[in-house]
Amino acid sequence: MTPSWELIIPLIVLDLVLIVTALISCVKEEHTRGPKWLWILIILFISILGPVLYFVFGRPKRG
Repeated sequence: MTPSWELIIPLIVLDLVLIVTALISCVKEEHTRGPKWLWILIILFISILGPVLYFVFGRPKRG
């Protein structure tokens, strides 16, 4: 059974949007929780989970 491209393409687009958004946020942040270079590697190489980890754990607390 081959997967349908109608299901795969939205996931690829979502992954790319998450990666780009997380990278922009990480680069713009003055401080992150942990080394910035490590967060960039995590975002790039752990696909969908990497950006989510950055937004949950890597960004500094505001407020």
